[in-house]
Amino acid sequence: MKKIAVVGAGYVGLVTGACFADLGNDVVVLDIDRKRIAILKEGKMPIYEPGLEELITRNMDAGRLRFTTSYEDALTDAEFSFIAVGTPSGVDGEADMKHVHAATVSIAETMKEPLIVINKSTVPVGTGDWVADIIRDHQPKAIPFSVVSCPEFLREGMAIHDFMSPARTVLGSLDMDAAEKVAQLHLPLRSRIMITDLRTAEMIKYASNAFLATKISFINEIANICEALGADIKDVAAGMGYDPRIGNQFLEAGLGYGGSCFPKDVMALTYMAEEKGRHPQLLLAVMEINTDRRRQLIEKLGELAGDIKGKNIGLLGLTFKPNTDDMREAPSLEVAQNLRKAGAHVRAYDPVGMPRAATLMPDVEMAPDPYTLAEGCDALIVCTEWNEFKQLNLKRIHASMRNPNIIDGRNIYDPIEMAQLGFHYRGMGRGYGPDGEPLDELQESQVAPA
Repeated sequence: MKKIAVVGAGYVGLVTGACFADLGNDVVVLDIDRKRIAILKEGKMPIYEPGLEELITRNMDAGRLRFTTSYEDALTDAEFSFIAVGTPSGVDGEADMKHVHAATVSIAETMKEPLIVINKSTVPVGTGDWVADIIRDHQPKAIPFSVVSCPEFLREGMAIHDFMSPARTVLGSLDMDAAEKVAQLHLPLRSRIMITDLRTAEMIKYASNAFLATKISFINEIANICEALGADIKDVAAGMGYDPRIGNQFLEAGLGYGGSCFPKDVMALTYMAEEKGRHPQLLLAVMEINTDRRRQLIEKLGELAGDIKGKNIGLLGLTFKPNTDDMREAPSLEVAQNLRKAGAHVRAYDPVGMPRAATLMPDVEMAPDPYTLAEGCDALIVCTEWNEFKQLNLKRIHASMRNPNIIDGRNIYDPIEMAQLGFHYRGMGRGYGPDGEPLDELQESQVAPA
C-alpha cells in the first residue's frame, strides 16, 4: 500500500484518487474548495460520471479514500503527490497555469519528507522544469523531490474504464528512479508503460488530443462534401474505418468536438507553436472547421423552417457528449445563443445536464422529458447523442410538433425512416443531393427507363 496525495477534486483528480484507492492504496484527495470537499465527505458527487459514486463510496467505507482541504493532512507520510488541477484557456488560447502554480507552491511549503510530484494536469511543454524550479524556490528547507509527468487520457463517460484499462501509460522525468517508482504504482493496470523525458511526455498528450480533434474536423469536412455530392457520410465513415490504418473511432460527423480537453488543448498547442515562430496551419484549420459546424446547423434549420423569429425550437441534449453532465464548450451553448439572437424561443431537455445548463443558458426553457419538449415545436435539433433519444416514440413526437422539422446534429436517425414518418429531416452529410433531395430519390431520377 502506497500513500498518495491527489491535489484537485475535479474530474481527473476524483477519478485518479478513487481508482488508486480501489487498487489498495491509501489516498487523500485535496481541494481548496471547502464546499466541494464537504459534499464529497457526505458521499455526494459534484460531477456525473458513470460508476464514480459507487467507486468513491466503496473506498471511503473501506478507509482507503479521504477528502481534505489541508495540504499538511494530505502530504503527511505521502510518497506521491499528483497535481490534477484545471488548466483552462487564457485570453490568447494559452493554458492558464495559476492553479498549477498555487498547488505547486503549497506542496513546496508543506512537504516535510522526500516526495515525487506527478503532473496529471494537461500542461504546456516545459511545465515539469517550471514546477521543479517553483518547488526549489519555495521550500523552507531543501528536501529531496522529483517531478514526473503522467498525462491523463480519460474519456468522460468512460473514465473509470480508461483508468483501469488504459491503452498506455506515459511517464516523463529526468529522474529515472522516480519514473520507475511511478511505473510500479501503475503496474496493477497491466498496460504498456512508456518512459521518456518530461517535455516529450507533455507533448504526447497535446499531440494525441490534437490528432483526435483533427480526425473529427476531417470527417466533418468530408460530410460537407458529401452533402454537395449526394453521398452518405455514415457509409463513407464506415468504409474508411474498416481500414486498420485509419480505424473507426472519431469518425462521427456532427456538430464538432467540445468538452474540457480538445478545444483548449488544440488552442494551447497552437499558441505554443506560434510563440516559437511556427505556423500551425493544420491546427488553425481544425479549429475553423469545428466552429463552422454550428453555423451550418443554423443554415440547415433555415432551409427547413424558414425565418425562425418567434418560432419554438427544441434542443435534444445539452452536454458536449453523452454520459456526462459536462457543459464545457458544449455545441448546444453556441446553438442556443445563435437561435436566441435570431429571435427563436428555445427549449431543451437533457437526461443529466439540465442543472448545470440552466445556469449557463437562463433564457432557455428546460423541459422535463423529450415529449413535453416536442409539444408545439417548429423544429427539434439533436445536439447530444444520448441513447434514450435513439429509442423515442417518433410517431408521438411527430404528432406533438407544430411543424415536424428535425435537424439531426449527431446523425442518430435514418433519413429514409424519418421521411416515411412524415418528418422534414436534415442530418449532417446524410445522403442528400445538391438541391437537398434525399439520395434515394436522386438516384431513382438518374436511372434510365428500361
